[in-house]
This record gives sequence, C-alpha cells and structure tokens, in this order.
Amino acid sequence: MRALYDSKSKTIDDKGMKALFTHEARVQSWLDVEAALATAQAKVGIIPASAAKNIAENCQLNRIDLAEVERLLREIGHGFVPVIKVLVKACDEESGKYVHYGVTTQNIQQTAHLLLVKQFHQQLMSFVDATLENLARLALQHKDTLMAGRTHGKHALPITYGYKVSVWIYELLGAVERMQEAEKRVFTVMMGGAVGAFHATGEPGRQVQDLVAEALDMHPMRVPSRNARVYRAEYISNLCLLATTFHKIAEEVYQTSSEEFGEVSEAFAKGTVGSSTMPQKVNPKLAKGIIANAQRLYAVMTSSLYVCPRPFEADSSAYFIFDANLQESIELMAEIVLRAEELTRTLIVDKTRMQQNVMLTHGLINSEKIMMSLVERLGKDPAHELVYTMAMRSTHEGLDYGSVLRNEPVIRDNFTDDEIRELLDPAAYTGLCAVLAEELAHTVFARKE
Repeated sequence: MRALYDSKSKTIDDKGMKALFTHEARVQSWLDVEAALATAQAKVGIIPASAAKNIAENCQLNRIDLAEVERLLREIGHGFVPVIKVLVKACDEESGKYVHYGVTTQNIQQTAHLLLVKQFHQQLMSFVDATLENLARLALQHKDTLMAGRTHGKHALPITYGYKVSVWIYELLGAVERMQEAEKRVFTVMMGGAVGAFHATGEPGRQVQDLVAEALDMHPMRVPSRNARVYRAEYISNLCLLATTFHKIAEEVYQTSSEEFGEVSEAFAKGTVGSSTMPQKVNPKLAKGIIANAQRLYAVMTSSLYVCPRPFEADSSAYFIFDANLQESIELMAEIVLRAEELTRTLIVDKTRMQQNVMLTHGLINSEKIMMSLVERLGKDPAHELVYTMAMRSTHEGLDYGSVLRNEPVIRDNFTDDEIRELLDPAAYTGLCAVLAEELAHTVFARKE
C-alpha cells in the first residue's frame, strides 16, 4: 500500500492525476521515451529515419501485447526487457534492429519515470494554485475576524483569522518557488548509456540526449550518470516541505474543530457518518487524511537519503528504492493536495466562537498592550513587572482583570475608564494582522495577472 485512503478518496475529483499511477501509464511512458530516442537518433544519423518512424508509430500502448509482456516477465525475470522484446516484434524486421539502441534500461526507465512525475507535478501545481486562491479568499474574508493568537498552546496576543491564513500563504508561495526552481534539476533526460559517459554513441549521443529532452519538454543531464541520485531526493524533499504546510493547516483544523475550541469545521454533507457506534460524531475527515499521508511521506525521505551515497556507477539496490520512493511520494502527495484544496475551499469559520474564545481571559490577552502603554511613564522593565503582578493576581486569585487594573493606583492615575476599557479590548490590538492578510492575498491574485 502506498497512499492512505479513506472514504474521502472516492469523492474528490483528481482531474486525471491518479491515472498517472497505473501500470499502463508507466508502460506508455517507456514507449514515449523510446519513441523520442529513436526520432532523435535518426536526426543525428545514428539510425535510419525509416526505422525511427516505424519505431515511433509502434510506441503506442494499443500496439503492445501486454499479455505477452506479462508472460515474458515471468520467463525472463526482468521488469523492462519484455517490453523491448514485444516492441521489437511490433516493428518491422529492419526497424526492430534499432529499438533501444545504445542505451541501458535505467536510461529509459528513469527518464520515463521522471516524465510521469513531471506530468504529475504539473497537476500538483495546479491544485496548489487553486489552494492558494482558496486561502487568499479566506484571508480577505477574515482579515478582521478576531481570534486568540496562541503560543505554546496558550493565549498570547489577539490576531485575526486572516492573519493566520496569511502565514500559510507565505509558506505555500515559498514552496511553489522552491519547486519551480528545482524543475531544471529534477525533470531530466539520461541517455548516457551504462555508466553515463556515452561509450556506445560518443558526442552524437549527447546531441541525442538534448533532442530527447527537447521532445519531452525536459532537461538534459549534464553528466548522465546513474549514480546521480540527489536531485530525485531534492524533489521528494520539496514534496515533504510542501506537505508540512498542508499538514499544519490540517492540524489547526483538526484541533480547533473540536468542541472545546469550535472555531472552524469541515463542511458537512447530509448523511455523512463519523462512527459506527457514536451517532453524534462528525469527524474532520479531510484533515486527518492530510495528517496521516504527510506523516507517511516524511518517512520516505529518510530512506532516500540513506541510498543517495551508494558507491560506483550504478547500484540496483539504490535505484530500486528510489523508484519506489519517488512513486510512493507522488501518490501520497496526491492524496494530501486533493484534500487540502477541498478543505481550504469549503472550510467553515465560526466568528462568534472565535470572539468568545478570545475573551475567555477577560482581557489578559491584551497584557502586552497595557505594558507598552506604561513604558513611557515607567520604563520597559518596571512596566513589565507591574503588569505581570496584576496579571498573576487576576489569574491565581480569580479576580476580574479589569477590576485589578482599575484598583491599581498607577493605572487609575494615568488612564480614564474609557481608556482602560480600550486597553482590555482585543479588537483594538491586532497589529498589522489585517494589512498582512490583505498583502498576501493580493500577492496570490497578482500571480494570475
């Protein structure tokens, strides 16, 4: 099992993303690379143009006998050679001589796998863009929605929900930039032969690699060594970093949708059942799916790092793991991003409950504002000490914070009753939360202009 599925997997439109994970898609990707290879070799005069044309015409899944491929797989015990043999038979006799000419298995398989990952990547980025737009709308809609900011799990300072969303936007924009910048290193064509130095084809082989890359809209490897694994690890790492932001969003929803917080909730569809024994349960299904798949994805990264340093010019123990890890990573990421897009598009925000929660400490959350208002009169450290003393009295003696303030001579001598009420009002101390929410939202929308 790769990705972790639940009932939500059957209800989300993946827009064809998961079709890239099938055996048929993998075989077709091999054929696409073989066709591009033959066409490129003909252009530089390595093989006859007629042979390249015939090979390319037969590099279609409907021209390949998959049952025969499976039979040969059992007979030969090699995962790729049966496809080559069946392709040779599909071609005319003369053209068949030039199938898979001057390259090795991993040249085709790795290039083809990265071609599929590139196609996945394009779909992934479209879902990330949609998620960013969902978040931008949330940020604008809730730029002034007051809530408690929390540090170390406790009330810290008042913020707005739009500001919280702006942090997620900020991270996702960075993830997009990081992934786009890595594309030229990750989505590469490797046609260097058995050890990557073009032994069988020489300088024309390098021209072939460039032409194949151009045909597949990929990038040629500068040194097409089978030992160069770090760039695939870079992509898995980038997926992990992207997943952490979705994971963060999901954790916030998972926790703050509980009855104790009640600040947000996933959209509810009538008839949805959360438990076979507890009829009242409405579970955060999207959030928990993101959390579970993200945690599994992180584990994939570790084994990828372990095999990056394997020695010599090729090592099947390394690329077997990398093939599996890269495939598992994109399947896990698909489940994460599909849920993240729907979650951010349909999330329900309870402004009333957020207002109630921010007032749970009856103004204690504004203690920094009170302290800063005293700094000019007392200095920073004395102001901190005074407010600390008042806050601890309110907290540990069960006294109303407003009463404690009004009974303190320094406060009473320097502030009117209206000013004290403002000092205790969380809505009057949200800093630049609304400004940042607007700025990040507009940054998202500006990308489309």
